[in-house]
Formats: sequence, structure tokens, C-alpha cells
Amino acid sequence: MDLEAIGIIHSPHQESQNTPLQPHLAAGSEGTVEVFPQFAAGLKDLGGFERIWLLYWFHRAAEPQLVVTPYLDDERRGLFATRAPCRPNPIGLSAVRLLRIEGNILKISDLDILDGTPLLDIKPYVPSFDVFAVQRIGWCGSSKKDRRVADGRFEGPGGKSPRHGGA
Repeated sequence: MDLEAIGIIHSPHQESQNTPLQPHLAAGSEGTVEVFPQFAAGLKDLGGFERIWLLYWFHRAAEPQLVVTPYLDDERRGLFATRAPCRPNPIGLSAVRLLRIEGNILKISDLDILDGTPLLDIKPYVPSFDVFAVQRIGWCGSSKKDRRVADGRFEGPGGKSPRHGGA
């Protein structure tokens, strides 16, 4: 399996410490997505969407851990029941607000991603596809933590991922 970055995410968030945990906690945090020129034609018609999904590589994540203590809890949980970045395949996703497109540059808001993060893909956010009414939300339903920003617990030593070469 080969993955190729299609761009780079530029963000005011330089380290995981104090970075918002999710886009809905990052309201007003603006940045840009630089789509590499060879992929710019794929941006055609994207400007009509208010939100887009960014799929990206957690390039500064610590080594994989199958059991973690998530930001919103004090109990250790199975990795796949969390959104912790220290995954076997450290792929992240965020539904950010698309402000405008200028050539191959996307101006975005509600940004919860670290600066220099490699972009893997972009998909339009479509409420009729992406919003589901649910009854069960696992351990999150009983979480008593109200953390809004990261504390750096999942970042590799020195801010570089030991397994992926860092940024």
C-alpha cells in the first residue's frame, strides 16, 4: 500500500500542547491547506461546500499504543474506542470550515491540526451522508472530563514521530 501526500496543512498550532481537541472546539482558528500543484485540478467545484473533511497523517504522533488514557477520561481505553493519534496507521480526520479557495490554497477555519501536517485527502462534508442520530456513544457518554485542548501526551519525543521521521 502506497500513500502519497497531496498537500500540507499550515496551522497556528505548532505543538500538540494546547491544540484544540476537535474542530468544534477550534472555532475561529484559521489556517491554510496547500494542495500540491499536480492535484489542484481536483479542487474544481469544492468551493461550494461550507465544510470539508481533511484526512491527514499524524506525523508527530508517538509510537502506537493499543490501550491509552484519552483526553476526556482518566481510565485506560482501547485505542480504537478513542481518537488518540498514536495509531498503527496514524490517520486523522477533521471536518473543517472552508472559507475560500485561492488557486491551490484552501483558507480554512475551525482548525485542530498541527502545522506542517501532511494532507492525504479531501472530501466534501455532506450532512445527509455525514450526520447520524445515535443512541450509544460508548464511554464518552459517562465522561466527566471537559478538556478542550491537548496536553501533549501522544506526541513523539521532541515533537517528532520516532517511526515516521517527523515533519
